[in-house]
Amino acid sequence: MAWLVLGLVLFLGVHSVSIVSPRGRNRLAAQMGENAFKGLYSVVSAVGLVLIVWGYGLARETPVMLYSLPGGFRHLAALLLLPVFVLLLAAYLPGRIQRATKHPMLLAVKLWALAHLLAQSVTGGSLADVLLFGGFLVWAVADRISVKRRALAGLIRSAPALPASGANDAIALIGGLALYGLTVMWAHAALFGVRPFG
Repeated sequence: MAWLVLGLVLFLGVHSVSIVSPRGRNRLAAQMGENAFKGLYSVVSAVGLVLIVWGYGLARETPVMLYSLPGGFRHLAALLLLPVFVLLLAAYLPGRIQRATKHPMLLAVKLWALAHLLAQSVTGGSLADVLLFGGFLVWAVADRISVKRRALAGLIRSAPALPASGANDAIALIGGLALYGLTVMWAHAALFGVRPFG
C-alpha cells in the first residue's frame, strides 16, 4: 500500500502545484526555465504513475475490503464511462463538446474515478480502490475549482489550439466511442486483468 500512496503523492502532488500556488508555479518555472520545469514535472509524473500501477497491483493481492454495492452499480459505472474517451479526445479537439464541458479532461477524470468506485459492486471496494479512484476524484474536483479561480484572477495562459470545428466533435465522438469499445472488449482485461462485463 505504501508504494501506491507514494505514487499518488508524487503524481497528484506535481499535478497540484497550480492548485496550491498558481503564482508559485509560474515563479518556479521562471527560475528553472520553462523546459527544465516541464522536464522535471514529466519525470516526477512518470515515476508517480509507475508507482501507482505497481502499488495498486501489489495492494490487490491482499485487499483490505471497505464496502460492497449491489450488482446494478456496475451498469451505472459502464454508463458513466461511456463519455470518458470522447471527453479525453475533445480536450485536444476544440469544438462544441469542448465548449459545452469547458474542461473536458477534468470531467473525464471525475467520471472515470466515480465509475470505478461504483464498479466495485462485484468484488467489493478495497482501501486501494478508495485511495486510487477517490484520490483522483478529489484531485479533479479541487483542480476544477482552482481552474475557475485562476481564470478569474487572470493566472491562466491560454495555449494555442486547433480551430474549433464540427469535424473535431465528430472525431472526438467516433474515436472516443471506438476507444471505449476497444477498452471494454479487450484492452481493460489485457492491461489490468479485469473484464468490465464479466
